[in-house]
Amino acid sequence: MGFKSDIEIAQECEMLPITQIAEKAGIDDKYLEQYGKYKAKIDYNLLNESDKKDGKLILVTAINPTPAGEGKTTTTVGLADGMQKLGKSVMVALREPSLGPVFGVKGGAAGGGYAQVVPMEDINLHFTGDFHAIGAANNLLAAMIDNHIFQGNELNIDPRKITWRRCVDMNDRQLRNVVDGLGGRTNGMPREDGYDITVASEIMAVLCLASDIKDLKERLSRIIIGYTYGKVSEQKPVTAGDLHAEGAMTALLKDALKPNLVQTLEHVPAIVHGGPFANIAHGCNSVTATKMAMKLADYAITEAGFGADLGAEKFLDIKCRMAGLTPSAVVIVATVRALKYNGGVAKADLNNENLEALEKGIPNLLKHVDNIKNVYKLPCVVAINAFPTDTKAELDLVEAKCKELGVNVALSEVWAKGGEGGLKLAEEVIRLVEEPNDFTYAYELEGSIEDKLNQIVQKVYGGKKVVLTANAQKQAKQLEALGFGNCPICVAKTQYSLTDDQTKLGAPKDFEVTVRNLKISAGAGFIVALTGEIMTMPGLPKVPAATKIDVDETGKITGLF
Repeated sequence: MGFKSDIEIAQECEMLPITQIAEKAGIDDKYLEQYGKYKAKIDYNLLNESDKKDGKLILVTAINPTPAGEGKTTTTVGLADGMQKLGKSVMVALREPSLGPVFGVKGGAAGGGYAQVVPMEDINLHFTGDFHAIGAANNLLAAMIDNHIFQGNELNIDPRKITWRRCVDMNDRQLRNVVDGLGGRTNGMPREDGYDITVASEIMAVLCLASDIKDLKERLSRIIIGYTYGKVSEQKPVTAGDLHAEGAMTALLKDALKPNLVQTLEHVPAIVHGGPFANIAHGCNSVTATKMAMKLADYAITEAGFGADLGAEKFLDIKCRMAGLTPSAVVIVATVRALKYNGGVAKADLNNENLEALEKGIPNLLKHVDNIKNVYKLPCVVAINAFPTDTKAELDLVEAKCKELGVNVALSEVWAKGGEGGLKLAEEVIRLVEEPNDFTYAYELEGSIEDKLNQIVQKVYGGKKVVLTANAQKQAKQLEALGFGNCPICVAKTQYSLTDDQTKLGAPKDFEVTVRNLKISAGAGFIVALTGEIMTMPGLPKVPAATKIDVDETGKITGLF
């Protein structure tokens, strides 16, 4: 059999009409809004009007990845397909892909091989327009800020203190820092500005954390866009509500708030909604999507971005805390390749057996396992996402090391075999969710911003302490004075390391994490801490994935991963 690309496998799949998938999930037709034959939105009123008991929540997370990613989405989808094969009522809740990585380095984010959500082209490109709506709402607010200043600046906004940036859903490093408003008085006031990628916009976080349309509007009105003129002690925050922007922004987001229904290759109902990156944002699909999956199925499987130090930490400390969710089990995805990468092997040599490097890289996996079990006190299983190049000796070594920590390992062959390759993992997860757990957060909300950061660095990353730059110390003081001291923290840091330095692989000890910037996302309800060299606008690589994407005269897309 020749090697098939993800898109070829997806295009060969016979999709069921979305009405059939909705019926299978028990979604009444009155809650369904169809977007063509294979996609639909689900009205969020279903949540309030259903009296079904919530299903079990399962989180899929991972070790620190290689630049190619480790197959969390693939594992999530394959696990659901495997559970369905065992006769279980199951649903998946995933994030929507951003166009940046689709055209950049990672390719699409709809799973891979025989464990995908479809229609994969739609999901990876414009889907139902949610990201466009988020970008439009973000940029409406930006336009209203500059217009307010142009029209006389009644709110006394200091243009040098505007914290709200424009956004675009593309990796475009050229836009990180711009000067706009040039061209004379009628064209606005010249000022320094910049763009973030849409997934890093606070609007994305707000949409993903909002419980309903009323909550969405209230959160939007609380967004801080900048500060007034005056000495530091006199500067007051200015909000989107002060600009009366929240009504129009909510109008743009009204449909984007509704979760999207699609299916896996094996016709498991899947909700794909919201898409913050976990290295620069909170990295989980929407609360609405997760709650809906729990309401519709006995088992809801969701995923959080990048390694467990990012996605899982934010899922557990921010999302679960805000939404009152308690996961029943956690799956930690690892690949032999990524463990060897964490053991110092160059990307080009990952296909060769190397037990010594594997042994050196395994502490990375064990740290994540230890965090889930002993910091968050949740039952977990390690899923080894199988690659054809893995050797038996390598797989045995990983299994033996995990057994020492009392954690089971399941080989996941879902990329090659779909649900059939996920049966072992499915059986272990079904067993785990019945175990009692004492779910605990990594930190309590009381205490200073620095104190909370220290707890994340010490407990979750395994470091010595956090170091705030002079600028960050000043910001921490100001945020505490404004009453934001008790917000959870969303750390922006590299996904490749437990530290803030992407070259430090494995499980380093005794390191410091430097925070250079603290910013309040008052609508989302958390403080963003920027560490290391992290950028809120990625760039494209030397050879972007976009160069390989094409479409023929029938409209069939190729090269999309």
